[in-house]
Amino acid sequence: MAHERFRGWASRLALGLLSKPNTPKQQKQVTFEASTLETLKPAIYTTLTETKTQNTPGVYSLTFREMGWAIALHGGAGDIPITLPRERREPREAALRHCLEIGVSALKAKRSPLDVVELVVRELENNPHFNAGRGSVLTNKGTVEMEACIMDGNTKKCGAVSGLSTVVNTISLARLVMEKTPHIYLGFDGAEAFAREQGVETIDENHFITPENVERLNQAKEANRVQIDFTQPIQKDPPEKAPFENGDSQIGTVGCVAVDSEGNLATATSTGGLVNKMVGRIGDTPVIGAGTYANSLCAVSATGRGEAIIRATVARDVAALMEYKGLSLQEAAAYVVEECVPKGNVGLVAVSAAGEVTMPFNTTGMFRACATEDGYSEIGIWPSSMHT
Repeated sequence: MAHERFRGWASRLALGLLSKPNTPKQQKQVTFEASTLETLKPAIYTTLTETKTQNTPGVYSLTFREMGWAIALHGGAGDIPITLPRERREPREAALRHCLEIGVSALKAKRSPLDVVELVVRELENNPHFNAGRGSVLTNKGTVEMEACIMDGNTKKCGAVSGLSTVVNTISLARLVMEKTPHIYLGFDGAEAFAREQGVETIDENHFITPENVERLNQAKEANRVQIDFTQPIQKDPPEKAPFENGDSQIGTVGCVAVDSEGNLATATSTGGLVNKMVGRIGDTPVIGAGTYANSLCAVSATGRGEAIIRATVARDVAALMEYKGLSLQEAAAYVVEECVPKGNVGLVAVSAAGEVTMPFNTTGMFRACATEDGYSEIGIWPSSMHT
């Protein structure tokens, strides 16, 4: 058990040498026997060179640089045109900035990463400009079915919910599933009943049905195909060219990942699902390892076409490439986004235990924001080479 604790700690610190070596928070040195060295995660060997101490043969000394806290969040990825009208772009950018400030303040106040991601996602759920909570898109019956997931990296404890139509903040109910039940996942009537038992805030379903999403549903029904949340009005295609017979939207999911200065990680994701989706459809967001995942190395929240993300187990694959292949966070996330999921289907935000941040996407754009303890921050929609 001692080796396991050391292994996770050492791996987190070692990974910090991969991306921002010029901005360390502090340095730490650890000395250990060669037998312990053999138990370390592969990431150690890809980032550090072991040096024998001069006085004690067979004992190694490694110096790690710790990187500090970091946070990243997203408001959906998809075919977002550079010509997106200002009235649609600016409110979302302002919301991202506001939520980023909330998260940064919470991290500076030493709130746990789990508290931070829940707090940020609650704010995003309360904003009608995103496809979660207040702004959730509608099913083919004109109803709302929301879902969410939260996960703690250190313990791998997690909670998920689906099929909610009255819960104001589904991410908080997901956390209650994690903390108050022996289960991981509750859905539909059972999840609604649990919400009432726990006394969480609920409201009439009409609260979530916005005029914009009613119009979005009508467009999807008329076109009989995918409606993409942040694009211009869709064109109707022949049935054989329609990606989904019932039409849907994969865009607008919200998520947040955070790491504190001790390397503790957490992730949270929330969504209303797909426009014109079949009643009962479950997407990637609440599926552990698909849209949401955290362990002792990284925390990941994905957004995009749920079915593609589930097939590729996007979030878990990022962590697996770090754990088993020794890739950096950026390398692992880039490989999954570029090689494992068809173009135009996914984006993600991720942080490592060492304070790295990455926000890759293979769609036209992704609403995103991040900040790190060393002072770096970013709010963007399109690739950095494009004006935002």
